[in-house]
Amino acid sequence: MSIFSGLFRSRDKPEDGRRPQNRVGGAFSFLYGGTTSGQPVNERTAMQTTAVYACVRILAEAVAGLPLHVYRYSADSSKERIPHHPLYHLLHDEPNPEMTSFVFRETLMSHLLLWGNAYAQIIRDGRGNPLALYPLLPSKMDVTRARSGNLIYTYRRDSGESKISPDYETVTLRRDEVLHIPGLGFDGLIGYSPIAMAKNAIGMALATEEYGAKFFANGANPGGVLEHPGVIKDIQRVKDSWNDAYRGAGNAHRVAVLEEGMKFQAIGIPPEQAQFLETRKFQINEIARIFRVPPHMVGDLEKSSFSNIEQQSLEFVKYTLDPWVVRWEQSLQQSLVLPSEKSSVFVKFNLDGLLRGDYKSRMEGYATARQNGWMSTNDIRELEDMNRIPAEEGGDLYLINGNMTKLTNTIQYTGQNQNRLEEPE
Repeated sequence: MSIFSGLFRSRDKPEDGRRPQNRVGGAFSFLYGGTTSGQPVNERTAMQTTAVYACVRILAEAVAGLPLHVYRYSADSSKERIPHHPLYHLLHDEPNPEMTSFVFRETLMSHLLLWGNAYAQIIRDGRGNPLALYPLLPSKMDVTRARSGNLIYTYRRDSGESKISPDYETVTLRRDEVLHIPGLGFDGLIGYSPIAMAKNAIGMALATEEYGAKFFANGANPGGVLEHPGVIKDIQRVKDSWNDAYRGAGNAHRVAVLEEGMKFQAIGIPPEQAQFLETRKFQINEIARIFRVPPHMVGDLEKSSFSNIEQQSLEFVKYTLDPWVVRWEQSLQQSLVLPSEKSSVFVKFNLDGLLRGDYKSRMEGYATARQNGWMSTNDIRELEDMNRIPAEEGGDLYLINGNMTKLTNTIQYTGQNQNRLEEPE
């Protein structure tokens, strides 16, 4: 039987044979729909906002591009990379035959940022080792708890989504068959959607964008009123004639010709009075604040300079990216590593590349480490992706400055010299 025959395979019902009870949030979500700005907001409409799209893309690509390895603790408590471990190929190369590791992590991270949860089905062999990981849409997942206390994942599959078992509309998965990465939530099991929590701010951004689009579609002219000293018999004809001649961006700056004492009185608030551009800029910063992305990373360089951009980038790694990475590492460790290996095998992202700083700073740090004896030449060359120097040529030597010694040795040396001076000739 093919390993993929288990994909979306029907599972047993809860042990008690009843409907799952004690719902923990699979169907619980904040209502989308209307906002204070009047714009409907959901995950897909939110992605039409450039700030949301930029923030999601930055974080998703950052997590997807980080080196991900499997390590094992050795006998001397040091760690070593184990590229031949079955889990290494799954996470580092390709989780399934259809995706690379980058695409898989990018997809799950985008789900995590938009819906607050990321799910993937785990295909295992007879020994329980993971063989493949397939992403699942969070909007189709329902997490419930049976009376026995076990979590049950119910996935609503669209018709034709899987041709392996086309007769099933819903698929029930056990806890060990799902990789679940939850975001910030109320109960610690299900994360809530950042888009739902910030729907008013995103709706405001959509409203200002729509206002600007309609304004410029109208030739950058506000609406107005046509005044006639007499009585107009066919009002609709006059209105249609005016709109056909002067409405729209293609008719901008055309000269209007008014007859029979007719006057045009403009109404509405011009963008400069409504602070249209300032409002749009504030909403960009507001959305960047939701995802904790520095403004300069979404194109806002107003308050950025050469001196503070590097510090902001380091803070982005420390305070924004690192918490997401910890969520990933612990979820992968919990769901994919076998219980017999949890004490010795672990999964870890490498963030060193994002924290390296500029060339001058790295060289100064390497010089300090080299002179104080806690880094060798080969240690430095490995961090710089350079070939190792053979050991016989001194590549593995740890050296220190000769003008530094222990305080006790200094006292002993001074005492010996004093005794020599006091000895009679």
